[in-house]
Amino acid sequence: MKKLLIAVSIPLVLGALIPVANGEGPAAAPEVKSMRLDAGGKDYLPLLQGPPETMTMRSGLVVLGPGKSVGRHSTKGNEEIVIVLEGRGEMRFFTGRAAVPLEAGTAAYCPPKTEHDVFNTGDTTLKYVYVVAAAGD
Repeated sequence: MKKLLIAVSIPLVLGALIPVANGEGPAAAPEVKSMRLDAGGKDYLPLLQGPPETMTMRSGLVVLGPGKSVGRHSTKGNEEIVIVLEGRGEMRFFTGRAAVPLEAGTAAYCPPKTEHDVFNTGDTTLKYVYVVAAAGD
């Protein structure tokens, strides 16, 4: 079986300056980065962990076995996208919205302030990358 290998290169606002909270001047901009999407048998692999690594973005690779879920959580002031690499599942909501089906090659958007869960409905592994970022004002 071939392993899926995807290198993610994200240009992160080159040349921009991030203000430093202590007022000692500007900090360096985030750097361009490439990441290997191999969880090494784990259920979770952090990819981007927020400032100073990024401006506001966080992301990770999630691997769920059949019948498993990531757990109920809220996007709070963030928006989120889930990009499915392998398997089948659902993004379930707790506000009366219908579940969104997920399968390899699809992406699902979750708006700010939305309680949701990602559940593996298939009989194989569900593998996806999530990306969250501050929704702005």
